[in-house]
Amino acid sequence: MRQMQELSAEARQKTGKGPAYQTRRKGHIPAIVYGGTDAPENVSVDAHTLGLHVGAGGFLTTLFMLEVGGKKQRVIPRQVQLDPVTDRPVHVDFMRLAPGAKVKLDIPVRFKGHENSPGLKRGGVLNIVRHEIEMLLDADHIPDSLEGDLSGLDIHGTLHFNDFTLPPGAKTTIREQNFTVASIVAPTSVIEEQKAAAAAAAAAAAAPVVEEGAAPAEGAAATPAAGAAPAAGAAAKAPEKK
Repeated sequence: MRQMQELSAEARQKTGKGPAYQTRRKGHIPAIVYGGTDAPENVSVDAHTLGLHVGAGGFLTTLFMLEVGGKKQRVIPRQVQLDPVTDRPVHVDFMRLAPGAKVKLDIPVRFKGHENSPGLKRGGVLNIVRHEIEMLLDADHIPDSLEGDLSGLDIHGTLHFNDFTLPPGAKTTIREQNFTVASIVAPTSVIEEQKAAAAAAAAAAAAPVVEEGAAPAEGAAATPAAGAAPAAGAAAKAPEKK
């Protein structure tokens, strides 16, 4: 399970583009904290610290104990806006999480057992259908990822949602029943060989069959076999006078 991180913030009195720009110039990122029974709070967090958390990956599925003016509250990031040029955070939305709260998150999918998959050993390719799965989870049991085991899977083998172990109280929001998450497909070389073999078989099946000794088609001249006697009634050529 993902560990909760500590994060400090400062109260932010003014809002709007101008004050937000001034906040960023001071090395802080504007943010808002909402949800629960308390009113939304405008805060700012240290830009360097926030950048480290965002760069570490999994930011939107990480719980934070956010401290603002000596008051701590459990939150989770719901949205982070990035600068289109520098790709650095420029604004963050945090949502409060009360005890026993549930949250809807996209949980990444990871795989193990590659070395024990007959299909991969034969040159098969892992085809990931869903890199993330939207889940409804208890805030106290948010996993880093959902892990699927490829052990024993041959070419054309599949991993379905029911093959994954879920944290307590978790369920997917996807309506499709036991959907496919990943499969092992044949390598391109094998697929091309199969296509070529199928094409050759189809061509052989479509070719006309000529039976040995069959009569020539109507109107076609018969060709005598080598060494055969001339047909009865055929005129013999007179010997040439010298």
